[in-house]
Amino acid sequence: MGRSGGARRGDVSQPALYWLVGVNLLTLALFGWDKHCARAKRRRVPEARLLWLSALGGSPAALIARPLFRHKTRKQPFSAWLWVIVVAQAAIAAWGVTRL
Repeated sequence: MGRSGGARRGDVSQPALYWLVGVNLLTLALFGWDKHCARAKRRRVPEARLLWLSALGGSPAALIARPLFRHKTRKQPFSAWLWVIVVAQAAIAAWGVTRL
């Protein structure tokens, strides 16, 4: 927010920040839950759900969760799709920064 109290161009809105925190916490939790289910031979979290959460903003948590839980680190095509999402998000973020 600028000194006048209005939002400046390029500021991340508070709801967007809450969204990113929430989706990253959910992504981290679901990666952990999926690992637990894998060990317990229980019904797993679908890979598509994990990838969608990553695409919706949870990719930082997905990248942290993989080595943290030692989960989905060698799984293809999951790893390839996750990196496609990360690169696309980085490109969009870089494009957004250059437009400031």
